[in-house]
Amino acid sequence: MTGQERSEEKSECVSLSPMMEADPALPESERVCVFGTGDLGHSLGLRLLQAGYGVVFGSRRPHSSSRLPHGAQVLGHAAAAQSAHLIFIAVQREHYDFLVPLANQLKGKVLVDLSNNLRKNQYPEANAEYLQSLVPGAEVVKGFNTLSAWSLQNGPSDANRQVYICGESAEAKEAVIAVATKLGLSALDRGSISVARELEDFPLQLFPQWRLPLRIAIGLSAAFFFYLLIRYVIYAYVTQGKDISFRIMVSLANQVCPIVSLIMLSLCYLPGVLASFLQLYRGTKYRRFPNWLDRWMLCRKQLGLLSLGFAFLHVLYTLIIPIRYSVMFWVTEHTVSLIRENRTTMFDTTTAWHDDSYLSLGILGFGLYVLLGITSLPSVINSLSWREFSFVQSKLGHLTLLLCTAHTYLYGWNRFLSSSTYKWYTPPGYMLCLVLPSVVLLLKLLLITPCVDRTITRIRQGWERGADQRNPKDSQPLIP
Repeated sequence: MTGQERSEEKSECVSLSPMMEADPALPESERVCVFGTGDLGHSLGLRLLQAGYGVVFGSRRPHSSSRLPHGAQVLGHAAAAQSAHLIFIAVQREHYDFLVPLANQLKGKVLVDLSNNLRKNQYPEANAEYLQSLVPGAEVVKGFNTLSAWSLQNGPSDANRQVYICGESAEAKEAVIAVATKLGLSALDRGSISVARELEDFPLQLFPQWRLPLRIAIGLSAAFFFYLLIRYVIYAYVTQGKDISFRIMVSLANQVCPIVSLIMLSLCYLPGVLASFLQLYRGTKYRRFPNWLDRWMLCRKQLGLLSLGFAFLHVLYTLIIPIRYSVMFWVTEHTVSLIRENRTTMFDTTTAWHDDSYLSLGILGFGLYVLLGITSLPSVINSLSWREFSFVQSKLGHLTLLLCTAHTYLYGWNRFLSSSTYKWYTPPGYMLCLVLPSVVLLLKLLLITPCVDRTITRIRQGWERGADQRNPKDSQPLIP
């Protein structure tokens, strides 16, 4: 530190009024320092004050820092560093240079690095490692970087209550964990400071668990859209010379949405069925599933929520059918033609039963759909026991799949065997979408048969095929 810098720091500290000095009444363990007076530093300081800590802000311009929460103190960087043992660095990496002249004041202190980058691999080393190289005498801990200023100021929800930390000093990490716990957070120690780059990449991830489900949804939507476009719009134009392209916006979309919804709901429950058969084949639960199946099972929640979204769109498209111009025109034209020709139509009880059953199953299926979506919310999950959650997501989930599949079968009704249904010798979209849910339901039916279900239950309780011969003491079945 140069003589000019020392004199500036000295004059900065001397010029502070008594109200801006660190409160000596609080012990050092109950006092923390925050370097940085931006949105993140402000929100963090506010949460610390609410948790009962004495907060001292370090600023380049302590006299002009007026946005700080009430009850906090503001000092120059050197004076603030001496006032607390734990210091949060809420500034970006580009501004770390001011810490170099403070190396002596920061020696033995715990520095918590909250910084993030704009993109992955932006620098050759992690920000926390760079900070440690600038202040080698301090104990640097990476942490709190996964929290936003908004979540800190408004209180963490269930979804972002967990924070990750890493560092070389066990004592330093324990001090940070103690602060996190007092703030109502759950801190997880990820190891040494070499893990800092991984922690800094967490906030840069854009819906990591949604990528595969979104790709599946987009792929299915595009495939069935063009398939139905060819079967209906292009077929009508080529064979009959009719322009029904106006149906693309509503009619075609209202066919794509339920098809994709039913397929994605099937994909949500298919991996669990495959996992059960794999355990049956192996005769044990102690072998890992293939990576593709692991990844598939981890994104089942996202598949289900996207499926629910497509079901919602199907309901909305269906509700606007009566107010469409083409529908109102057709109904009016048909009614007028009946009057002109003095014709009447007889009431068909079979058709009435079909329509009511088809609509009723659709309503029941959608109601269970919504229930499954509600129980996927973190706040609802936390209020359910494991048995309750398993009952809703597994048993009611398969019931939802059964109702929606039956709804689609009734939609086809007697058109499955009609030759006019197969335009250009291709089956309609609703027939194609019935293949996967039918397979899932048939496989699930096999799994719930008593003999198969008993074996799977034993396997999931730890029984292994062939273990009876290896250890005669374990020959007694786990389930009577």
